[in-house]
Amino acid sequence: MKKKWLIYSILGMILLGLGLSLMGEAIIHKSNNDIDWFYWGTAALATFNAGIGLVGEAIVLKVRLGI
Repeated sequence: MKKKWLIYSILGMILLGLGLSLMGEAIIHKSNNDIDWFYWGTAALATFNAGIGLVGEAIVLKVRLGI
């Protein structure tokens, strides 16, 4: 269970950072009046939310482990 916690926490943090980076790309595309900003923003939202889910699951696992 400790290995699962470690994997979830690391992947969750990576996905959070990636989601924020994709949001920055979406902002750049929107400022250039490029319609692709919508797709970048959607990918950013999905990635960021997946990261939040994994970090939340890692917290649950950590509580169960009693670390």
